[in-house]
Amino acid sequence: MHIVIEFLQSIINFIEGSGTFGVVFACGLITIESIIPVLPLVAFITINFLVLGKILGFFISWIFTIIGCIMSYLIFKNGFGNKFDNLTENKQLLKKYKHMFKDISTGKLLLIIAMPFTPAFMVNIAAGLVKMDFKKYLIALIFGKIAMVYFWGFIGSSFIDSIKNPIILVKIIIIMLLTYLIYVVLNKIFKLN
Repeated sequence: MHIVIEFLQSIINFIEGSGTFGVVFACGLITIESIIPVLPLVAFITINFLVLGKILGFFISWIFTIIGCIMSYLIFKNGFGNKFDNLTENKQLLKKYKHMFKDISTGKLLLIIAMPFTPAFMVNIAAGLVKMDFKKYLIALIFGKIAMVYFWGFIGSSFIDSIKNPIILVKIIIIMLLTYLIYVVLNKIFKLN
């Protein structure tokens, strides 16, 4: 654990000491994490919140997480989508699940994306492989990532302490519900589905 804290502190020191390049580096970390899932997103979001402040750290983490997710989606849609179609052509069960995920409502997809423990890379890969409608995917991504980024930024490295404090979890649930309600209202106004 001590090594992890030292590693994170060295990244924080680098970003703080690098000026504009440090901000670009922070943006790159968030984007790359959305494509390469082995990197710790919670650490990068926390670093952005600590170094850039809660508002700028949130917006940078949110925007560049979305960019990374879109890149991942496009890589799998354009690079492997047709191969996946060929592989699942004769497998009825896979075809069934493929169509279920492809036809999922925007609201349900938004909730899946908004949950902090959902492996985002799997959602990106699945959406790309089934060639999910980009508009639906993008709308769910934009609104869903608000709650997810805020959750990880707010809780940061003290996740265990946050679980012990129910007020923090209540705030997160309220933010998730508000995100969903905003989506529902915008969906009725603009007929997004």
